[in-house]
Amino acid sequence: MNLTTITESRATVLSGDLITTIAALTATLGAAAACWVFAIDQSRGMDMGVATRLGSLGFFAASWISMMAAMMLPGAVPAVLQRSRSGGVFTAPVFAGTYVAIWAIVGIAVYVLYRPHGTVAAGVVVIAAGVYELTPIKRHFRLRCRDQGRSGLVFGLDCVGSSIGLMAILVVVGVMSVAWMAVIAVVIVAQKILPTRAVIDIPLAFAIVGLGILILADPSAIPGLIPPTVPTPMM
Repeated sequence: MNLTTITESRATVLSGDLITTIAALTATLGAAAACWVFAIDQSRGMDMGVATRLGSLGFFAASWISMMAAMMLPGAVPAVLQRSRSGGVFTAPVFAGTYVAIWAIVGIAVYVLYRPHGTVAAGVVVIAAGVYELTPIKRHFRLRCRDQGRSGLVFGLDCVGSSIGLMAILVVVGVMSVAWMAVIAVVIVAQKILPTRAVIDIPLAFAIVGLGILILADPSAIPGLIPPTVPTPMM
């Protein structure tokens, strides 16, 4: 095999890898964007803060799955791309679909356990979520969630362990709130992509705890937490 043939072979491989990467990236971000549109449409008129009701199982399942795909897929892009490079472009949808399916199972637990609640419950859960950000368990799962060389199932389980506290905040302050979805999604994506840094992670944890304390002390200071037509619940 001469030098020209070797060069052409390498160029073909590189071209194939580039096409695979572009296809996987476009499909993943395109699916996330479509799910954002659907989630925003589904949540219209549903956000009642701590008084939010989930509706029927079918409605909530459709809303929750679209929310999870919208929020979680952008942060999973590095893992999806690595999987597509190692296994081919057709492995990316399976990896991403399995990952979202794990969050769908979490949604079943949310539907079973969730009830409209008061500001005390919301404040306590937010404080607990802030404390969780500082625990060794959180650091363990966050590091594993950044390790992208595993299946969608394992990747999903690790990322649930990493982000469960942040998702609990969404559930208790406004499970159908697009604004809170966006805030939590930004934090989750940043934690998936960026390395752990005490100078960022500790202030974030304290900020979450501070949010919980504010909810307990003055829930009316949090926009949308208490609907105007609903009396302030304490428990």
